[in-house]
Amino acid sequence: MVPSREIYWNIPAHQLLYLVFLPFALIFLYGCYRIYHQLAIGKPEERLDPLKERLKVFWDGVALQRRLLIEPSPGVMHLFLSWGFVVLFIATTLVAFQDYFGIPTLSGKFYLYFMSLAVDLFGVLAVVGTGMALFRRYVLRPKRLSEPRGMDRFGLLLWLFLGILLTGFLVEGLRIVGTRDPWGIWSPGGYIATLPFHALDFSEVILLHRLLWWFHAVLAFAFIAVIPYLPILHVLTAPVNVFFRTLGPSGVLQPIEVEKVEKLGASQVKDFSWKQLLDLYACTECGRCQAACPAWATGKPLTPKGVILDLRDHLVKGDGRKMIGEVISEEAIWACTTCGACHEACPVFIEPIPKIVGMRRHLVMEEARFPPSMQDGLSSLEVRGHPYRGTTVGRTDWAKGLAVKELSKDGPVPLLYWVGCAAAFDERNQKVARAMAKLLQQAGIDFGILGGEEKCTGDPARRIGNEYLFQILARENIETLNRYKVQRILTTCPHCFHTLKNEYPQFGGRYEVIHHTEFIGQLLEEGTLRPEQPLAALAAFHDPCYLGRHNGIYEKPRALLKAIPEVRVKELPRCREKSFCCGAGGGLMWVEERIGKRINLERTEEVLEAGVGVVGTACPFCLTMFEDGLAVTGKKESVKARDVAELLADSL
Repeated sequence: MVPSREIYWNIPAHQLLYLVFLPFALIFLYGCYRIYHQLAIGKPEERLDPLKERLKVFWDGVALQRRLLIEPSPGVMHLFLSWGFVVLFIATTLVAFQDYFGIPTLSGKFYLYFMSLAVDLFGVLAVVGTGMALFRRYVLRPKRLSEPRGMDRFGLLLWLFLGILLTGFLVEGLRIVGTRDPWGIWSPGGYIATLPFHALDFSEVILLHRLLWWFHAVLAFAFIAVIPYLPILHVLTAPVNVFFRTLGPSGVLQPIEVEKVEKLGASQVKDFSWKQLLDLYACTECGRCQAACPAWATGKPLTPKGVILDLRDHLVKGDGRKMIGEVISEEAIWACTTCGACHEACPVFIEPIPKIVGMRRHLVMEEARFPPSMQDGLSSLEVRGHPYRGTTVGRTDWAKGLAVKELSKDGPVPLLYWVGCAAAFDERNQKVARAMAKLLQQAGIDFGILGGEEKCTGDPARRIGNEYLFQILARENIETLNRYKVQRILTTCPHCFHTLKNEYPQFGGRYEVIHHTEFIGQLLEEGTLRPEQPLAALAAFHDPCYLGRHNGIYEKPRALLKAIPEVRVKELPRCREKSFCCGAGGGLMWVEERIGKRINLERTEEVLEAGVGVVGTACPFCLTMFEDGLAVTGKKESVKARDVAELLADSL
């Protein structure tokens, strides 16, 4: 025996329902059209291929919600809410199919297993999720959920959704009571909701059912109608944004054809691509990016959440304010270290960095307006090919006495060691280059350097916003590399690594690029290098942003430390994907922090609180910032900042 249609009442007043439904539908459709129209002002961008990979990230990001579940409590809360909403929406649609189009869905085993049991269980989960969200919003009150824009819109939507869920269960309970449905137990939520109604007579049940049914219907229609106008919009846009997310490494900036475009950078919202504008609509306002941002944590006027929401409000309102200066302050634009913490934290893959760099490009290339201290670095890049203005050393001074080959003198080699500007011109980082060369020589690796022909990869120029200068440097370097038929490049700088590996292919420079932590790790695995000298230290590894978050290299550096006898490794509170930036990325290596606390000091204090004797790094910028932070705190003698290559060289 299976359920039949007789245990249901027809939806009342079909004609009237159409009249109520139509205006809500028109409001919803107009909102969707308005959003489409606003996205259409963005520049074109190809985002469909590869389709198979995009379907995979959609499954992981939307169906399984892996990123949301990184934070278990809010992740489970959102999982209950979202899947409850989806399943209830499907069930409501199937009911409409039967009542309006005669497609049978309310009978048989499908009714029992899905329309009754599964739908009710997901409805209960949605109630639990809504309760968790309200408790978090009004009792726990995490700072990142604060809404500086007036009324608590999310809170109102949560109460509205809870009202829809509860009235839906009450309507189901009245139906079970009124029809004496023998299968009512298969709807556990509705069955529990029957308890208040057993004492009513049949006419009272009918009347109350009709009234509650209409109330529930109007609530549901109103909720759907306001979706395109309120923060709940992300239920539509976030899944689309996940599907069209950037594939591959984070933090890769897209080039512009400097010689052809009429306008450089972004000074208006229409200067962004349609995908960048979709980011604005996909924001869930969860604040994870804000909580992860080193600029915000140290008192700078930058919050990634604020940038996205301010740009969204500006797009929606279409007001006459200037995007740079009035909507987004210049102080906020120049506070970004491009560390990628906001990209890593966002559950729907919103990317604030390209928008911030787009605005920087306009300030630098169109208006020549940027922090004065950056001017020194850029001027040196233009004239000398490196940002270390005032230095008197040459690019090969670090290698004196080491018999390192130079390609211009000794010809091509199997492995090019890309030294980088920091290791060539900064006295502290020259020690890292010497340690790396000694490791390669001891392992019997045939390698060489470009010497005076090496120029900065252009990473600082590109992150500051001088795309024109970056492209000049990139093309000159690519020409040099191709002239020597270079195929394999080793570098100790994650910024060089990221640029050579992920951004030079944009201009035809395709090489096998490997970071020194990976290469040394291979040598250790092969037994070519054998660290034997005990160092007896408690060490922590600081994950550089452009090695970890932007390129996913976490294990190799730790394996190097663990390979050294008597070195014990302790994890910092903020490590791996959640590592705290040193403050030098995004061109800020050459900027004096004048607002809030210095980022490198915040990170140094975290290292000191961990009680380690050595902080290991794998980035010249990070090493410099730690040396400075330890000097400021007066702990330079008790805690040592060392590159992992130096530590391994000592152990050999």
